[in-house]
Amino acid sequence: MTTPAGNPPAPLSRIRIGSAPDSWGVWFADDPRQVPWRRFLDEVAAAGYEWIELGPYGYLPTDPVTLAEETARRGLRVSAGTVFTGLHHGSAVWDRTWGHVAEVAALARASGAGHLVVIPSFWRDDKTGEVLEDSTLTAAQWRALTSQTERLAREVRERFGLRVVVHPHADTHVDSEENVARFLDGTDPDLVSLCLDTGHYAYCGGDSVRLIETYGERIGYLHLKQVDPDVLAEVRAEDLPFGPAVARGVMCEPPSGVPALGPVLTAAQRLDVELFAIVEQDMYPCDPDAPLPIARRTRAFLRSCGA
Repeated sequence: MTTPAGNPPAPLSRIRIGSAPDSWGVWFADDPRQVPWRRFLDEVAAAGYEWIELGPYGYLPTDPVTLAEETARRGLRVSAGTVFTGLHHGSAVWDRTWGHVAEVAALARASGAGHLVVIPSFWRDDKTGEVLEDSTLTAAQWRALTSQTERLAREVRERFGLRVVVHPHADTHVDSEENVARFLDGTDPDLVSLCLDTGHYAYCGGDSVRLIETYGERIGYLHLKQVDPDVLAEVRAEDLPFGPAVARGVMCEPPSGVPALGPVLTAAQRLDVELFAIVEQDMYPCDPDAPLPIARRTRAFLRSCGA
């Protein structure tokens, strides 16, 4: 990427680039179609990344000492852990939710991470397409979602020192521009920030640059991803669940999709805060030899954007 004058872009000095197990086709703690965790660590380092996420809990070693040894000898550091939650169900799910969150948060803290990515639960099964609940929340469910998310963020901050960043995601209740805005407007900015996933937001019709410019103070973390617009049109026409959509290739290798990542990163740099930007190219399932070449090309592309 170059500027209109043909000069290299200004360095994105406040953006820390990383990648995640997701970019290696990893969605589950244990699945025979996924690459072994040692191979992931070897290859993500070989591709030129220094930061990683934990991925699904149990994929990487859950013993903090082992994990620290394995990452350190490859020159890798951990930026965040990830959890799925169904907080719109209210206090009835709190104990079960907190048990899992505390497990992941403890490992993330022990690994030196500063963030916990929180993804709302799916309203339909991402493999079978079975509808699990209504795709639209009631007013009471919205109140439960916002209040319980604030509670979670407060507990995570006080007990583990981590910042909660909520990840809008396809086939969840926090997805479109309208729902993301409603969620942000209903939560305390001091407690709840956003993990803006550029691919998921585009998948659901959102404009990442506009979101950054409108809710800049709420952007706490980035996931870099692109959508193939032609495949997305098919997915929408067929009303495919997210899992089959990914298998069809809806999330594509940068820079061949949308949104353009250069403008997104430039808008994020203008916020004048330190931000992680973690590459997450959904590829489940995938040929185990496919991720590394893609990761190398993606890292080179991001360097050309100034990252």
